[in-house]
Amino acid sequence: MKLKICGMKYKDNIEAVAKLQPDYLGFIFYDKSARYFESTIPETPKSIKKVGVFVDETIEIVNETIKTFNLQAVQLHGNESPEYCGEICNVEVIKVFSIKDEFNFDELQPYEKACDYYLFDTKGKLPGGNGYTFNWNVLKNYPSTKPYFLSGGIGLDAIEKIKEFKKSSASKYCYALDLNSKFEIEPGLKNIKELNTFKNRLAVSKK
Repeated sequence: MKLKICGMKYKDNIEAVAKLQPDYLGFIFYDKSARYFESTIPETPKSIKKVGVFVDETIEIVNETIKTFNLQAVQLHGNESPEYCGEICNVEVIKVFSIKDEFNFDELQPYEKACDYYLFDTKGKLPGGNGYTFNWNVLKNYPSTKPYFLSGGIGLDAIEKIKEFKKSSASKYCYALDLNSKFEIEPGLKNIKELNTFKNRLAVSKK
């Protein structure tokens, strides 16, 4: 599985996290978020894809932000339509769907050709970063072959659960793990030691 670390905010912290060589770094361009990014992204290894996270933003601003920050992917956390996804310019498109105890997978069908990945997060008060997990058993009924990101309150205490999940049929198309709030000292400031421990203990594959 790949590794995405989201909600980056501070220059020195971004550089320190980048040294851990995650596959994706996420920057939140949603001004209601405590992790709202309005700075300059420091130079990072080309192997790390920069992801812009948006919530019901205009296409014009999304495409402008892609160019300004040289993003390689966007993550759409709102009610964006398949048509909207199709207007994103020349980057990977990750469409988010929120789950609690159940989910109607029929919602995915219109997006099958409109995005590159799905991301399954925990349904909560905020569009992401709520700090708790959903019932992963729901994914046993995943009907698609599209790779997806697994998100929502994943921390050091979830390592054994993740190892068990990787053995299950539900994980067949799980492409990446998405980490955020459980590894924070404060919103946007990541705990490098804990991230390093997580990566080493889980041995997240970069293949």
